[in-house]
Amino acid sequence: MTKELQVRVLPHEAATQSLLTALVARELGIDARTVRYLRVLRRSIDARQRTIYVNLTLRVYINEEPSDDAFVRTEYGDVSKAPQAIVVGEGPGGLFAALRLIELGVRPVILERGKNVADRRRDVADISRSHKVDGESNYCFGEGGAGAYSDGKLYTRSKKRGSVEKILNVFCQHGASTDILADAHPHIGTDKLPQVIAAMRDTILRCGGAVHHQTKMTRLLLEGDEVKGVEAVDLANGGKRLFHGPVILATGHSARDVYRYLDGADIELEAKGLAIGVRLEHPSHLIDQIQYHNAAGRGEYLPAAEYSFVTQVDGRGVYSFCMCPGGFVIPAATGPHQLVVNGMSPSNRGSKWSNSGMVVEVRPEDVSGDSPLRMMTLQERIEEECWRQGGCRQTAPAQRMVDFVEGRQSHDLPRSSYSPGLVISKLHEWLPRMVATRLRKGFQVFGARSKGFLTNEAVLIAAETRTSSPVRVVRLQDTLQHVRLRGLFPCGEGAGYAGGIVSAAIDGERCAEKCAEMILGEGRRF
Repeated sequence: MTKELQVRVLPHEAATQSLLTALVARELGIDARTVRYLRVLRRSIDARQRTIYVNLTLRVYINEEPSDDAFVRTEYGDVSKAPQAIVVGEGPGGLFAALRLIELGVRPVILERGKNVADRRRDVADISRSHKVDGESNYCFGEGGAGAYSDGKLYTRSKKRGSVEKILNVFCQHGASTDILADAHPHIGTDKLPQVIAAMRDTILRCGGAVHHQTKMTRLLLEGDEVKGVEAVDLANGGKRLFHGPVILATGHSARDVYRYLDGADIELEAKGLAIGVRLEHPSHLIDQIQYHNAAGRGEYLPAAEYSFVTQVDGRGVYSFCMCPGGFVIPAATGPHQLVVNGMSPSNRGSKWSNSGMVVEVRPEDVSGDSPLRMMTLQERIEEECWRQGGCRQTAPAQRMVDFVEGRQSHDLPRSSYSPGLVISKLHEWLPRMVATRLRKGFQVFGARSKGFLTNEAVLIAAETRTSSPVRVVRLQDTLQHVRLRGLFPCGEGAGYAGGIVSAAIDGERCAEKCAEMILGEGRRF
């Protein structure tokens, strides 16, 4: 027999199996010896008051062992002889599009400009060692996309466009911990996500799909207003190759050469709002003290604390973004003369620092001109200035938090997780005024809400510019095809329709379904 039960317990009770079993038995009025297994279905931490509680939804197995899997498996069949579709990009949008195509009986052919997830690791590490950025293999480009080596957070507010649970179950099927099915803010960790991505690729290959690494799309193959495939260049060996089939375009938010190609080919684009700011890094112990209302910090049973802030300043949102408890700040440029930072956390969230993007909403009407690429141009301008301020290397310009708010230069900087190094800079002077002014006011609001948050123990590291795509590749709402070009499915974060791993994966599945409908016949709807 099984029963489901919601309990509210102290952290040490949630972490101690014998205590939790005894509590559950009391709640159900049964003998604790009859409880064979407890499965956590949902888990969240309530840290609003001084006494911290853990909220749990449990499935209790009474006088029986669990016979069901902890996750729902998806069956993937052989599509080696099926009609094919081209998937450009192997981030979450592209990977989940490919897996869904296999489910529906279509053979995916993935073209990824970067290297496989294992070989990519060396190029990522070399950015910190030599300050050189490989324009095709870095934190943004390569198998797994921007999330593979920059965190693996799976939290999303996207509920209406697809099944979050399906996405999480597919991750579990390929090796992710089943904890992600229960946690309120699920997180795989940058140390574990690469193996999960490699397992997904192996599924695609085993089922008859194809994956071409270091293969960069150069143009679409067009016949009138229909896309028939793509031309791509082999970056490892040279030479060009044509790939035929409808195209799911899932390039990620940093493929600026793709945006320039589309704009130059008069393929409909529009400028999209984004957010720009800095990475704010505190000692993780300080964030634990603030969030858990305890001078001792998180103690033995609680994870590294998270936070979320949002306010309005002068008509624009100012908010925390991609918060990484117990994490690191990383260099995320994709080419020369750029300096961009991002954040990540390993699965144990065990570093001495916690960081978050602190960003200001910027809308297309805030930037002069009418080019659909004007938001991208703004990103590039800030990133180049950041690179100059950092000494024309990947050393990042930085400023202590209170110094930034009060408009004075820092005399020194605290220790940081950012491995290429920091240099003192007057961020309050050279960041765009519309960003710097709002950030300063926003920090004052956040400091008033959370005592101790506004401190010179924290450091601002510039610049956070890649929060989302600066461009939207315009598509039809019903078919998800490009507004004019039949057979082109703009997909995921790079096309302007997602914001993070899970929402990009959901959009990938939706595009795959519409693509399969087109290939297999309009009578086939999924």
